[in-house]
Amino acid sequence: MNRTAILWRVASVLVAAGFIAAWQLIANLKLVSPVFLPGPDRAWAALVRGFSSGDLAGKLIGTLEHMAYGWFAASIAGIALGALIGSSKMMRAYVAPSLEFLRPLPVSAIIPVAIAMLGLTQGMALFVIAFGAIWPIMLATIHGFAAVEPRLYEVARSLQMSRTAIIAKIALPSALPDILAGMRLSLTVALILSVVCEILAGLDGLGHWVLLSARAFRSADLFAGVILLGATGYVTSIAMSLVEQRLLAWQTAAR
Repeated sequence: MNRTAILWRVASVLVAAGFIAAWQLIANLKLVSPVFLPGPDRAWAALVRGFSSGDLAGKLIGTLEHMAYGWFAASIAGIALGALIGSSKMMRAYVAPSLEFLRPLPVSAIIPVAIAMLGLTQGMALFVIAFGAIWPIMLATIHGFAAVEPRLYEVARSLQMSRTAIIAKIALPSALPDILAGMRLSLTVALILSVVCEILAGLDGLGHWVLLSARAFRSADLFAGVILLGATGYVTSIAMSLVEQRLLAWQTAAR
């Protein structure tokens, strides 16, 4: 790690520390009622207490399960459909108008439909999360496959490679950076929608924890849940970055 990167890391830590110090100062001076804004010390104590009792750990596992199932379903469907559409000019021409109709639909408009069809169930949450998370993956995959150098396809045809071999050995590696970028973005979408579904459907998870804490005016527990959600998003983003570095190591070596 070079000196510039170290300085940026130190600066980011100092900014975070300054934010926490300002938060603690506001809470100590009671510029905002403690009922609504606990200090970071109370939020941390609530976080430790929640994990010690096991309640918060169970809620975290519930949210991670909802996020993971919806994200995996969106990833599989998004990559498969994106590869199918992106590798064919005809498919792009015929399917693009339908995609442009569905893509702008807010997920909030889909939730009542999902509830009407599936009820307040785990299946409803899976459908909503997958629907919202599929778009970044599918559109990135389409773009990645459509951007493959045409001469590579010509070479593959001259070598009499099958369509499956062309996709697996040429198109997919070329589109992989776009696909991974879409998967990373959809992971954040999946986390957000997991919380929304837990709040609306009362499913076991951090969203339900935050909702019950807000209704009972347990502000420390509420902030503990929010902090845990932020940490979850940060850790999953870091994990996805490590996966990207591992899978795209060949790209770095080629530069």
